[in-house]
Amino acid sequence: MVQLGLVGLGKMGFNMRERLRAAGHEVVGFDRNPEVSDVSSLADLVKALDEPRIVWVMVPSGEPTKVTVAELGGLMASGDLVIDGGNSRFTDDSHNAAVLAEQGVKYVDVGVSGGVWGKDNGYGLMAGGDESDIERAMPIFDALRPEGPRDEGFAHAGGVGAGHYAKMVHNGIEYGLMQAYAEGFELLEASDVVDNVPGVIKAWQRGTVVRSWLLDLLIRAVEEDPQLGELEGYVEDSGEGRWTLEEAINNSVPAPVISAALFARFASRQEDSSAMRAVAALRNQFGGHSVKRAGE
Repeated sequence: MVQLGLVGLGKMGFNMRERLRAAGHEVVGFDRNPEVSDVSSLADLVKALDEPRIVWVMVPSGEPTKVTVAELGGLMASGDLVIDGGNSRFTDDSHNAAVLAEQGVKYVDVGVSGGVWGKDNGYGLMAGGDESDIERAMPIFDALRPEGPRDEGFAHAGGVGAGHYAKMVHNGIEYGLMQAYAEGFELLEASDVVDNVPGVIKAWQRGTVVRSWLLDLLIRAVEEDPQLGELEGYVEDSGEGRWTLEEAINNSVPAPVISAALFARFASRQEDSSAMRAVAALRNQFGGHSVKRAGE
């Protein structure tokens, strides 16, 4: 049994606490929402843990994580360990590790995949940090990852920052896969040849090279709403797709699929595109092609 402090009990953090407790570990959780929090403050969380402590942070990336890590650094003692399991940018990890190192506190970053299904299915984990710190936290990682061989659900990706870097690339790939399925769905819907679009997509679930968990989730959505008509085609991005493309540029790695998927999300948010108005104007100017006037 391992004792763990968990900061941030949102969709992921709450389910992680439940999975860890089901595995027999003691988890003390803190969240600004008192309805789900076990303690009333970060200070109370730290006091509730025995030294040497381990605290896992699951709060929004950027400043919220940096502020939380800095506050923990002022509350924890030398030899304690902080794990950042949020979607932080990998470049933030060296900053967070340096802040904690001033107090002798260790730091590990973990990319976590599994979403709201992780509580039952387990989470894919990609960790960055010193080998000794990773080994110390392995009982936690083993409880969170899916059942089966360790290397199929967990990887020590490298030093500090490697876990979040690996998760960033993972999410970039996810963007491309989702966009491919989405475009295939739209093409089937637009065709006058295929009558049973949900049936076709479901048939891909077994025996085909495009089967995947993402496809399973698309089938689930289509079964609930065959035309997906209850949704608007507006898609946000978490930031990791952008970071992946920046790294692709920095390393001169072509990533046309991921870039197209990210730009498709940008396009989904435009009610009226200036770029496409310019294309319509140009077609009208050089070829006399008809245009649709505003308000028509």
